[in-house]
Amino acid sequence: MALPLTVPSMTAGADFVLRPWEMSDLPLVREAAEDDYIPLITTIPSPYSDEAAEAYVRRQWDRAAAGAGYPFTIARTRDRRPVGFIELRLTDAAEGRAALRYWMTVPGRGQGVTGAALRTVTTWALHELGIPRVQALVEPWNTASVRTAESAGYRCEGLLRGWQEIGGRRRDMLMYARLNDDRPPGDRPPAAG
Repeated sequence: MALPLTVPSMTAGADFVLRPWEMSDLPLVREAAEDDYIPLITTIPSPYSDEAAEAYVRRQWDRAAAGAGYPFTIARTRDRRPVGFIELRLTDAAEGRAALRYWMTVPGRGQGVTGAALRTVTTWALHELGIPRVQALVEPWNTASVRTAESAGYRCEGLLRGWQEIGGRRRDMLMYARLNDDRPPGDRPPAAG
């Protein structure tokens, strides 16, 4: 049985913070529920209700309590407004790999925050937690997510045909991964103390 995890708070660039989910994040769940795509690939409740949104937040807490992963809310530093989600899933940690999942609502898109969050969690996972491999699945048509993964040093390893059901259809996904000895420009492991 996995030990409970404590989700830390971390900065992601100069303007954003990654932090544990709070019940005050229900407006973020509402925004995500109103998105055309996020509810298709996540457990975001759609249609939205406060009760379903509260259950969603509790599931994030439960995931950490069960040792299954680190779910973060991505929030702006200046006003604490939550704009997205990123999670390090540890389902396959015993095999030396973890998976990253992320989504961003409209108010956070196009600001580089997803890339900053992805670099922050990836570097933390590889160098602080010592996970040898971190991977992410990206839809082939999602050019913004492809650019984000590549800017964070992820390499495309191939197309997984019919990998996931989305909107009632089997969809292809691209497998992206970073290994703990991969070094994208500007990324350095934490200095030894």
